[in-house]
Amino acid sequence: MSNDQYPGSAPAPDDVVWDLPGEGPQRTSLLVLPHAGGNAHAYSDWRAHLPADVRLLIGQYPGRGARFAEDLPRDIADLARPVVAALPEGSTDDLVVLGHSMGSLVAFEVVRALEAAGRAPRALVASACRAPFLANPCAVHPERLSDDELVAAIKERGGTDDGILDEPELREIILPSIRADFAIDDVYRCPESEARVACPVTVIGGDADPVAPAASLDRWARITDAPFASYVLPGGHFYFQGQLPVFFSVVDSVLGSAVGRPTAASV
Repeated sequence: MSNDQYPGSAPAPDDVVWDLPGEGPQRTSLLVLPHAGGNAHAYSDWRAHLPADVRLLIGQYPGRGARFAEDLPRDIADLARPVVAALPEGSTDDLVVLGHSMGSLVAFEVVRALEAAGRAPRALVASACRAPFLANPCAVHPERLSDDELVAAIKERGGTDDGILDEPELREIILPSIRADFAIDDVYRCPESEARVACPVTVIGGDADPVAPAASLDRWARITDAPFASYVLPGGHFYFQGQLPVFFSVVDSVLGSAVGRPTAASV
């Protein structure tokens, strides 16, 4: 992404990727890419659930947080490319990239970009999302919805504080970025012949998720010849909110595999 898309200078790297290290030597890094309408703050409490030797990195998309004044994203590249450019030095040596919902598609594009640059991450984790070569089965069409209708659609998916959505002044601040993200998610589709990564892939989803049905999750296996694993946990689109111990045991097993250390994960 070129800097001339932003007024003034490009965003600071630490505004694009939050860096939340643990304690002591860091053995691996986990990069988290938020869902449509999400922000880095929503995932910052994951730090408490990760081992101390894991460096937590969280992507922050344009139009929110310290990037609020930037132009809203128009396509998946506007979400992925700044993250790739802002990754801290040395963080891709043992990197695992995880996305939730639309963030899984951003994560997929981040992995592709890193692999193309010779900085291949150790693994990709996709959560609650269709495979990237599939059309969106649950398009929101935010351009057709009033603010109230969009808020109702967001509440149905969960994952956002209803108090924020019910506060007119806060709603006015967050709805533009949510509209932009859903518009990107609605139309994104990578040709199947190009939807390939070299690293292992793990997919996780909820057994009652209407957005990314559990039966479709194994189609992520088609994007890699490396090891593939899938897990279905109880819950809807934000299933992990009620399954944190099990969810993080799965994540920790992927992180452990990335650096060759044993874990006690079992599902």
